[in-house]
Parts: sequence; structure tokens; C-alpha cells
Amino acid sequence: MQTGLHRNTISKVYRQLETDGVVEAMAGSGIYVRDQQKLRETRSSTSIRNKGVTDLDQEVRKYVDGLLNAGCTLQQTRELLTREIDWRLRCGARVLVSTPREDIGASMLIAEELAPNLDVPVEVVPMEELESVLESSSNGTVVTSRYFLQPLEELAKTHGVRAVAVDLNDFRHELAMLKELRPGSCVGLVSISPGILRAAEVILHSMRGNELLLMTATPDVGSRLLALLRAASHVLCDKPSLPIVEHSLRQNRSQLIRMPQVHCAKSYLSNATIEQLRKEIGLLVS
Repeated sequence: MQTGLHRNTISKVYRQLETDGVVEAMAGSGIYVRDQQKLRETRSSTSIRNKGVTDLDQEVRKYVDGLLNAGCTLQQTRELLTREIDWRLRCGARVLVSTPREDIGASMLIAEELAPNLDVPVEVVPMEELESVLESSSNGTVVTSRYFLQPLEELAKTHGVRAVAVDLNDFRHELAMLKELRPGSCVGLVSISPGILRAAEVILHSMRGNELLLMTATPDVGSRLLALLRAASHVLCDKPSLPIVEHSLRQNRSQLIRMPQVHCAKSYLSNATIEQLRKEIGLLVS
């Protein structure tokens, strides 16, 4: 409260100090400055080597030898490695999720799933406002979907931050259900992201051609949503849209000939992409 910093930022600093051997946490007591006369213990060596994936010391020596063979001195090699590590730590200060304003719903879906899995602040920033945000503070990692990665990479590079793309869930369960629907069925798609709706239309048409009648709606357009609920036998939606879909169904139950089956996608992002992002911003230390 005194510093005005987010508590997640404070926690990350303590974790990094503990990893570097500067402080130590004592259960039920607190966090104390480590006795520097003792050997500095880090979390990395034992826990990582026990995984048996590679000889880390050998990998480090090989990389350093490569830089020396390229003409670097030992001092230059240390500066290069330190600069890269410091930059990566700085990129882990916060996450800025960005897509164009017209599809800011995609950013909201990404941020909703990243926030509980990352111990750093996650902010939604329209692409049109990202440059001004980075000018005020250039710490962080910019996250987006692959559709918008190229322009954001160029912008991030000018401000010395990193831009990464996240991969979507494969929606295997939802696609399997759509494949089994009988021809002539009406399917309704509801999402806070217009871009997701457009992509879903293309995918569904490639799967079933004109066999299915497809309707789409964003939850903020009540009249279109109601028309969709009246016509569709199956409704697929994302998590943010589900409460609005359910409320509209209850409110307009008397106007519906039949209640559609509602299917909510459990996740928008793949588990692998979330874990990879955690590694990218330094949250996985072992």
C-alpha cells in the first residue's frame, strides 16, 4: 500500500530474491536476509538436473565457448548474458493483452484465462492504445493471438519489450459434437469476440458445408441473441457469454418453442500455451 505497487509484483520480487540466494523464507516466521557467509543455495541446479533432461553445465560451457569463438571476450560474454536475462526478467513484470479495439473481446478471453495462472498483473489494452501505454512504461510482455502478432512484434521491438502469441484450444469436444448433428440443424454461436465468430463460421462451413444453418451473435446485441435462441437447437458459447445466454433463456422462456441445448467451451487457450508463457516470463523456476 505504501509503495503503490501491485502485491503480485512484490511477491515476484521476493521470489526472485530467494532464488538468487539473497533472502530465505522461514515457514510461519517470515522472510529474512540470508547469511552471505553461507554458501548461496539456488533452486535451479539440483531440481533441474534431477529431471535428467540434459547436462546444464555442459550446455552453458558450450554456449559460452560459442561466444568466445565468435570473438567475444569473457567480459563481453558476461555482459551479453546478463543483458538478456535482465531483459527477460523485465518482460515478466506484467502482461499486456492486446488486439484491435473492434475485437477487444478476444483480449478479454485471453486475459480471463491468463490472470488466474500468472502471478503478475494482466491488463487488456486495445492495439490502438498500446504505443502510448508502452511509452509510459516499457516493462512487460505483450500477448496477442497469432492473427495480430506481426504488427505487435514491430511495435514491441521499438519499445524494448517482447511480443508473444498464444495458441487456442483445439475445441475437440465441440467439433466432435458438431460433426454428429443431423443435416438441417440450426446452430447458434455466441461470443464476446467477433473475430472468433468469423473464424468459427469458416471452420464449421469447411466441416459441414451447407448442411447446418448457422447463426452468430455477440451477447451485447439483445435482439440478435434472442433471434438466435429462438431458432437454434444447439448453442455454443464462451464463458463470459454463458450468464447472459442463460439469463436471456429464462427471461424469454415463454417465447421459445423449445429450449436449445447450451454448450459452453471450457477454455479458450490451450494448457500448453499457458505453461509456455509462464516459462517465458520466468514464473517457472524448476
